[in-house]
Amino acid sequence: MTVVDSVLGVLPSRLRRLAVKHRELVKFALVGGTTFVIDNGIWYLLKLTVLNDKPITAKAIAVIVATIVNYVLNREWSFRTRGGRERHHEAALFFLISGVAVGINLVPPLISRYVFNLEVPHVSLLVQESADFISGSIIGMLLAVGFRFWGFRRWVFPDELGQVR
Repeated sequence: MTVVDSVLGVLPSRLRRLAVKHRELVKFALVGGTTFVIDNGIWYLLKLTVLNDKPITAKAIAVIVATIVNYVLNREWSFRTRGGRERHHEAALFFLISGVAVGINLVPPLISRYVFNLEVPHVSLLVQESADFISGSIIGMLLAVGFRFWGFRRWVFPDELGQVR
């Protein structure tokens, strides 16, 4: 019995049917949750240490590392029955879509910091960190995730090219 079967076994039948019907989305969300933890762990590690005065650079590095992990997990798990393109072409499209998503992800914290001036000394450290988290890790991430899911299904792992592996 696989891990997925074990998890599905404990779900109520109505929720289990929904999860099976949208299994690709569920897998994508689990991969996203994993890379969310990676992204934020690296971001805060860098932002609170070596890149203390460069929070946007720290966020960009964190998002790039999380994106690499995201590619591997999505390729080998979430979308493993889709694709059919040559691996280098698929990877190039994945990273192109993800690059656009990085830009989308960085817009809310840029606005928070540099348009609304939600940074020390204009606001307290608590307000700055809360604004960074909400804008970068909630709003930016949700916008980027929506774009990535749409872009991955549309161009990177299109169903009509699918091959079961």
